[in-house]
Amino acid sequence: MPAIVVLGAQWGDEGKGKATDLLATTDPIDFVVRTSGGHNAGHTIVVNGEKYATHLLPSGILTPGATSVIAGGVVVSPEALFRELDGLIARGVEVADLKVSANAHVIASYHATIDKVTERFLGKNQIGTTGRGIGPAYADKINRVGVRIADLFDEKILTEKVEAALDVRNHLLTKVYNRRAIEVEVVVEELLSYAERLRPMVCDTSLLLNRALDAGQTVLFEGAQATMLDVDHGTYPFVTSSNPVAGGVCVGAGIGPTRIDRVVGVIKAYTTRVGSGPFPTELFDEDGVQLQQLGGEIGVSTGRTRRCGWYDAVVARYASRVNGLTEFFLTKLDILGAWDRIPVCVAYEIDGQRVEEMPMTQTEFHHAKPVYEYFDGWKSDISGCRSFDELPKNAQIYVQALEEISGARIWGVGVGPGREQTVVVHG
Repeated sequence: MPAIVVLGAQWGDEGKGKATDLLATTDPIDFVVRTSGGHNAGHTIVVNGEKYATHLLPSGILTPGATSVIAGGVVVSPEALFRELDGLIARGVEVADLKVSANAHVIASYHATIDKVTERFLGKNQIGTTGRGIGPAYADKINRVGVRIADLFDEKILTEKVEAALDVRNHLLTKVYNRRAIEVEVVVEELLSYAERLRPMVCDTSLLLNRALDAGQTVLFEGAQATMLDVDHGTYPFVTSSNPVAGGVCVGAGIGPTRIDRVVGVIKAYTTRVGSGPFPTELFDEDGVQLQQLGGEIGVSTGRTRRCGWYDAVVARYASRVNGLTEFFLTKLDILGAWDRIPVCVAYEIDGQRVEEMPMTQTEFHHAKPVYEYFDGWKSDISGCRSFDELPKNAQIYVQALEEISGARIWGVGVGPGREQTVVVHG
């Protein structure tokens, strides 16, 4: 009855797609499940030299024989869903076995409008959202005026819900933002146009997944975003609108916590983040530019350049604690082959005091300065290594040091973008 969770242990973009894809091909996976977020996520997978990017779809959509599931905790843009599906179909990918929760909330066009207008209105206080409507859709969900996938099959209910959602939104658009009101009929017509194509995919995904686990099938829960973007446990307010931590998987999928067997935190050998917010190890020098260039640090979903910094063990320990990680999967170790010495943040200095755990307040985290330890580099290409013993000695020392200070063992190491470019540390 293995239920495996794969999630981000930093600020996202850690390589969760590679870890998910690797797990799905190492052992037979029956279901791959997205449980939170929307099409603001982005996973890149390289299969047989071909690069694929998924946003709303689970990256397991590329795994033959596995059923892909978009669970109830996800917010779904039907337009984005079908655009992504059609893109994969055009490339010859089989996407027939996809299930979508009837309870998942819908991102309508007005959510994206509100998202973009609000972000512009905030000026220098912008959060750094993707502008795709994820936050407003979750806000409607919490305010109990959200539209769910099941509502698309009942025009009367759909119209009532869109009217309720737009009642306040239109006052905001016209009287605060000086924008045109959105017509209920236009939104309803657009959403109804997706209903028939969606209908065969929609089911009770909680029931489906619990029955699969009862039958001893393997279910892989694929995280979107990451721990430090969690709305409760991340660097609030510079966070996403959902709970991408391990606990959020149970809520989003409709399974109990006792079902989970393994929780894998994916973490880069350095650190990146997109958007605004504090980032203690961020680099503003040539090293930061070099990390950005060598690592190809451009957001999969947004196209935005990622901010880059050295590995932060304080963040890693925090992620290990709040998620109950059983192990880490370390990615992009090959990128560090260009440095003679590699700094690792082992603690923070805040107002003259050494702090080894995540600061309690936003103010303290903004003031945190990294305390570094330095490791000798290996100055070589490791992309051809396939076992831990094949890694240069200094690369082995680096991985072992990160394992000791990060709060969980390191299961495997990515040494390149390809599925096969992986070194297993602990089998």
